Amino acid sequence: MPDRPEEQILSVYRETIDPLYRYVARNCCGDRTLAEDVVQETRLRAVREWRRKGLPDQPIAWLTAVARNLLISYYRRRRPVSLEDVAAAEVLAAFDNGRAAESAAITAIVCRAIARLPTAQAELLEAFHFEDRRMTQIAEGSGVSARAVEGRLRRARARLRREVETLMKIRGERDE
Repeated sequence: MPDRPEEQILSVYRETIDPLYRYVARNCCGDRTLAEDVVQETRLRAVREWRRKGLPDQPIAWLTAVARNLLISYYRRRRPVSLEDVAAAEVLAAFDNGRAAESAAITAIVCRAIARLPTAQAELLEAFHFEDRRMTQIAEGSGVSARAVEGRLRRARARLRREVETLMKIRGERDE
């Protein structure tokens, strides 16, 4: 790795730009402009912070945490998409069957719900449902058994279900 701080930051940028953009794009419900804005803001914050304090031990973890927080803030400020004709059960069924992207309304609510989950649960759901990784692959990557991944995935889905239901309830109260 280069010796000067600016060179180090540039080197980390080159190494992490693709994984960071993929992470953000998966969580932006297909909104490319939002993905680009979040990646750019994340990079600006990284440069400011890293110039002051130096590089973190795991730059990609730092970057994804900042990007995730930016997305959470964005979705909290935004009013949910109108879902008059969509039930929570339909949203969850579409997610489980890999059909969430077929409807902009369903995609929006799933992405908002995932953004509200703890990072570990969101990443697990993304790996399994969006990246199509098998439980054994996830287990190998995380250093736990496939059975442990199965249990964590079950809990993450339950939490996602609660978040979807909460978002749908909030939407229903606003529509009244």
